[in-house]
Amino acid sequence: MSLKVLVVEDHAPSLELITKVLSSADAQVRPMSDIEDASALVEKERFGGIFLDLQMPKVHGFEFVKRIRKSSCNKSTAIIVITGDREHRTIQSLFNQGATFFLEKPIDRLRVLRIFRAVRGFAHISFRAEVTYKSKGMTARGISSNLSLGEILFEAPQLRSGDAVRLSFRLPPTNVLVDGLGKVVRLDENNRAGVRFININEAAKRAIQELVDRETIKS
Repeated sequence: MSLKVLVVEDHAPSLELITKVLSSADAQVRPMSDIEDASALVEKERFGGIFLDLQMPKVHGFEFVKRIRKSSCNKSTAIIVITGDREHRTIQSLFNQGATFFLEKPIDRLRVLRIFRAVRGFAHISFRAEVTYKSKGMTARGISSNLSLGEILFEAPQLRSGDAVRLSFRLPPTNVLVDGLGKVVRLDENNRAGVRFININEAAKRAIQELVDRETIKS
């Protein structure tokens, strides 16, 4: 199933190019040239990824990134900022505001496709399940918060960044068992660990793909 993507760009040729490239990759694309309309949309509709031109009239890209991160629907959505500004300070500021990836101008078809593949891996959904995990000789359980094609976030106060983890949990509605190895790549202030999948069974990969795709295309 296709990933739902919003593209906000006031330069018509660029908007058309990105839309065509993403559509050819089986994305469900919502192209928009008015950033105010886009701001209203992100408050009520969830997307798997948002492509945004930094230099927009009415509302600057910095401000729009802030709005996305404050929205109820897209606060964790992958944001791809389109910019020709390669200044380190600009890039760092955008990262600090919540940008996920960057697409440099002039826009190149292959770059768009590479970023889209990365976005598919980043897109995650709210997901609540009991996760059993083993690390450094101990076994524990925690409740998950979200899930992506490559990572799960769950309660794990004992884990530390870089820890190798054996984990298992089940996916609705088929009750497929996800079982395999992972690595802790991030920790948050709520004692949750983001564990990136390193080696999981093929049936689980397919089931995660179907679940994430199904949830991220919902309005």
